[in-house]
Amino acid sequence: MGRARVLEPVLHLVLFYESRLQDHHLVIPSVLQGLRALSMCEVLSPGLAVSVLKTIFQEVHVQSLLQLDRHTVYSIITNFMSTREEELKGLGADFTFGFIQVMDGEKDPRNLLVAFQIVRDLITKDYALGPFVEELFEVTSCYFPIDFTPPPNDPHGIQREDLILSLRAVLASTPQFAEFLLPLLIEKLDSELQSAKLDSLQTLTACCAIYGQKELQEFLPSLWSSLRREVFQTASEKIETECLAALHALSACLSRSVLSSDAEDLLDSFLSSILQDCRHHLCEPDMKLVWPSAKLLQAAAGASLRTYHRVTRSVLPLLLEQYTNHPQSSQRRTILEMLLGFLELQQKWGHVEEDESALLSLQAPVCSVVFSALTDPSVQLQLVGIKALTLLGSLQGFLSSSDLELVVDHLIRLSLHEEDSQSSEAAMEAAGSLAPIYPKVFSGHMVPRLEKELQSEREESSHSHCSLQQRCLQALAAVSTHTSIVRETVPVLLQHLQKVQKGSEAGNTRDMVSVCQSLHRVALQCQQDAEGCWYFHQTVVPCLLAMAVQAAMQESTHLLLGKALLEEEVLAAMVPVISAATTHLSPELAAQSVSHVISLFLDGEVSFLPQNSFPCSFQPFGDGECLEAQRRLVALLMAFVCSLPRNVAIPQQEWLLRELLALSCSCNCPFTATTAAKCFAGLVNKHPAGQQLDEILQLAVNRMEPGLAEGPCRTQALTLLLWVTKALVLRYHPLSSCLTDKLLGLLGDTELGPAAADGFSLLMAESPDVLHKGCHADVRIMFRQRFFTDNVPKLVQGFHGAGPDVKANYLKGLSHVLNHLPKPVLVTELPTLLSLLLEALSCSDRVVQLSTLNCLQPLLLEAPQIMSLHVDTLVTKFLNLTSSPTMAVRIAALRCAHALTCLPTPVLLPYKARVIRALAKPLDDKKRLVRKEAVAARGEWFLLGSPGR
Repeated sequence: MGRARVLEPVLHLVLFYESRLQDHHLVIPSVLQGLRALSMCEVLSPGLAVSVLKTIFQEVHVQSLLQLDRHTVYSIITNFMSTREEELKGLGADFTFGFIQVMDGEKDPRNLLVAFQIVRDLITKDYALGPFVEELFEVTSCYFPIDFTPPPNDPHGIQREDLILSLRAVLASTPQFAEFLLPLLIEKLDSELQSAKLDSLQTLTACCAIYGQKELQEFLPSLWSSLRREVFQTASEKIETECLAALHALSACLSRSVLSSDAEDLLDSFLSSILQDCRHHLCEPDMKLVWPSAKLLQAAAGASLRTYHRVTRSVLPLLLEQYTNHPQSSQRRTILEMLLGFLELQQKWGHVEEDESALLSLQAPVCSVVFSALTDPSVQLQLVGIKALTLLGSLQGFLSSSDLELVVDHLIRLSLHEEDSQSSEAAMEAAGSLAPIYPKVFSGHMVPRLEKELQSEREESSHSHCSLQQRCLQALAAVSTHTSIVRETVPVLLQHLQKVQKGSEAGNTRDMVSVCQSLHRVALQCQQDAEGCWYFHQTVVPCLLAMAVQAAMQESTHLLLGKALLEEEVLAAMVPVISAATTHLSPELAAQSVSHVISLFLDGEVSFLPQNSFPCSFQPFGDGECLEAQRRLVALLMAFVCSLPRNVAIPQQEWLLRELLALSCSCNCPFTATTAAKCFAGLVNKHPAGQQLDEILQLAVNRMEPGLAEGPCRTQALTLLLWVTKALVLRYHPLSSCLTDKLLGLLGDTELGPAAADGFSLLMAESPDVLHKGCHADVRIMFRQRFFTDNVPKLVQGFHGAGPDVKANYLKGLSHVLNHLPKPVLVTELPTLLSLLLEALSCSDRVVQLSTLNCLQPLLLEAPQIMSLHVDTLVTKFLNLTSSPTMAVRIAALRCAHALTCLPTPVLLPYKARVIRALAKPLDDKKRLVRKEAVAARGEWFLLGSPGR
């Protein structure tokens, strides 16, 4: 009873509004608004939706209404289609015809988006189209291709791409449109308009997803003719890409169709046409149609397994024959690159049965061609050969055991003896890619050969022998991509390091660094494999520590052997090895390892080290000058403890922190003091918040303050302040602002000011060995933005209040902060800071100049309107700095002069002649890199104001 009471007024309202649609046209908009409200009503009686729409179709000439009223009509239809679908379908094709009348002639993009969606729903929800398929196609296809440019400051935000995609969804929604759409697409492909061609090709690709042979059969010759013409003739990379995508889609569509026994195989005839038109061009590797033809064939071949077999059966033997017939390296390279393209397609289908695959039947000639490319004098042909070799190795079961041995021989020869470094590096990369697939072959053949070369004592010149050893080390690292191989290569590398340590040649330091670099590469390659990672860690870390401790003790007892191991350069190269070997350990294994290492450094416990019979005790934190060498090994402690996962407890941590603090403040060796400060900072950054952390930080502040005030250890105290500040800034610790204020205060110090200013770069930059996310440091998001907000106003204020002798320190600090700030943040702050940046360019400090130039260059590209207000100053200062005595400053100034051309042309034209004259001088600079930048910058200024720019 209650529902009837509701339905009756609604019925009367509907009938009232329907009758009003026959009134004067001025009433219509208000009536439509009422009907739209009713169309959203849930209690509408059955049949009323049909009645309303019939009345609208009969009584309202929709296209004579204003845009908003037309939009209301579309909204009414949309609402009814979503809630009264079955009722509307009862209208049959009359509903489709009525909507065609409503939409016919629509021009407003806002309405078109809704209208296109309605048409798509009509099709996808199976409304009856009846005899009106062509009319529905005509009423939508008249907008193809979309030609719409949104007006400036358009509040509706409708873009051309929105309309294109919406219309494409309609046109590609049903095979019923095929007979009308395909001729239209072919016609638009023949037009001169690039946008029309692109749209047609993308629409064709979309249609192929729902079409079958029946829809395509009549139009295939014309479609192929148009696609071939475009690929052969176009200068546009976009059009070529879309043509290839369309050909791929057509081939895939034909491959999907199920054939009846008496039906013509359209795929076979289509591929025959492609082969007939393209195959003969592959015989002309110097001609311009060779690559377009190869791309067309590869696009078709990549569509399905059927197309792949059909095309490769015809093409692969031809390419192999052409490789033999063309002796020139450049021609062979082109042919091999085409062959490589077809081989890459084989990977899509995985393992292929022997009787189906053209490639397996051509195994011997393919291998022969690839191996001949590897021995060719041309580096470019070698590089393509190495790519092909890697690809063949990845195809399961393709290479025989004898082929694999030959592969290893070639890779060793190229890695070690090929003069060109490109080929050598590519061969090493190939070995790394193939080693996990054939670990036994590489560990059984390649590793022993490399070990033998590494151990050989040659009589040739020391330089070439040294270069060969470098290559051996690099190759051993490159091939270590499988745990079984790592177990072979790591002992070889460590044995070589021990051999070098015992030597007395002058090049020991360089050799040790090379071994460490190879070990670092192996460590990185092991990180994702838990077994390999733990093997590497427990083998390499104790060995490196043992060698370093041995060398330090020999130094302490005045023996000269092993001294090179204590060089800063070597210890710095060992740090990333130990760090990379530690970061990915599981917490259980890390805890096992950390107890040994901490006991070594705090208690002198050496029992876990190999060859642990040392001449004296190990006391890196002890007093006395004779222990200076041992103290240097704190760098290795830093590498280990600062790379541990945060959830690993460090035994005796408070004692360790106190020892590191004391060492960093009192040690006279800058290397040791800095590494102790970094180690302290790394531990503090990960230390859980609480009383223990507060106490150790207070202790650090108490040690730093007197050290900074006066005395011989001011530099060490500043280094400690910088690293502790960085550790706290990264984790948003409350004490960080207090320490940053101390640092800001030091900018006014004549002795420490320049170093404190450089410290701002340390605070903002990514640290390579500690305090970065890779070693599990506590790094909060947007810490740079926060540091900028808190401290740049203080820097600016300090600059204005500073004396002339220390102003440069504030500018240097500011330029370092800005140089590391994300550019979108910097652009928003630019108006307030630009005057200071321009003043920084006048500073005599080269570091300030370089940092400021590096900061300004991206701003010229990203904020041209603001920068153009200061163009006179910028031009003058950039041109002055192109004569700087520092090469890096000259290069940066020329890059900025180049970037100036991104400013509005009318602003720059008055300076054009002056800049071109000034840039003539760096064209004769003694440094090639400077001349290169000068040529690029001057060329852009010459073209300024030219037509088409």
